[in-house]
Amino acid sequence: MLASPYEYHTLSRKTDQATGTRFYATPDNEKLPSVTTIISKTKSKEDLAGLQRWRDWVGEKKATQIVTEAANVGTLMHQRLEWYVQDIVKPVGGNVIQQQAAKMAEVIIEKGLSQMQAFWGTEVSLWYPGLYAGSTDLTGTWKGKPAIIDYKQSNKLKKAQYIDGYKKQLCAYALAHNEVYETDIRTGVILICTRALEYQEFVIEEDEFDHWAKLWIDSVEAYYQL
Repeated sequence: MLASPYEYHTLSRKTDQATGTRFYATPDNEKLPSVTTIISKTKSKEDLAGLQRWRDWVGEKKATQIVTEAANVGTLMHQRLEWYVQDIVKPVGGNVIQQQAAKMAEVIIEKGLSQMQAFWGTEVSLWYPGLYAGSTDLTGTWKGKPAIIDYKQSNKLKKAQYIDGYKKQLCAYALAHNEVYETDIRTGVILICTRALEYQEFVIEEDEFDHWAKLWIDSVEAYYQL
C-alpha cells in the first residue's frame, strides 16, 4: 500500500547529557528541538492557565490518570493505523484499551483514510535544517492534493478554536517536507476519533494554511529568543 516517491530518513531522538534536553539528530549531525517542544515552550500564558485550571478542577491524581489513559489509547490507535498503511494484519488484543483503540482506528480508516489516493510514508521523520524536527503520522495525497496527515484521539469532540497547536504542527511538517524534498505541500489534515467513536476532520489549505504557517514561524522565532 505504501509507495513513496521520496527517500525518507529516520531520525533518532537523543538526550543531551549536559542539559538533559531531548533533541533530534539529523543526517547533517544537527541537534534540533522537536516541533512539540517548540509548541509547548511557546504556549501563551492563557493556554497554560487554562490547562492548570482543568487540572485543579478534576484533581491532580484524576488528571494524571486521564492523560495516561489517553496516551495509551492514542499510542495503540496510531499503531493500528500504521499497520493498515503498511498492509499488515494483526489480531486485536484482549484488553479493553486495545479493543477501544482498534475500534477508533477503524473509524479513521473508514471515514478518513478512504479519502487518500496514495500513501507515501507512515511515521515520517521530517526536519527543517537549522531549526526543528519531528515526526508526522502520514504523508501522501488527500483528495488529489499532496498533504500532511496527523491522527488524534480525543475524549470528546474538538472545537476548532482549541486545536491551534495541531494546525501549527501540520504547517511545521509541511514546511520541513517542502524544504528538504523540494515539494509544495500546502494541505494539512487532522483526523480525530473520540472514545465514543465520533469522527472529525479538520483541513487547512490555501489562505488558512498560509495563516497558520506564519504563526508557526512566529513560534519558532519566539523559541529561539527564549
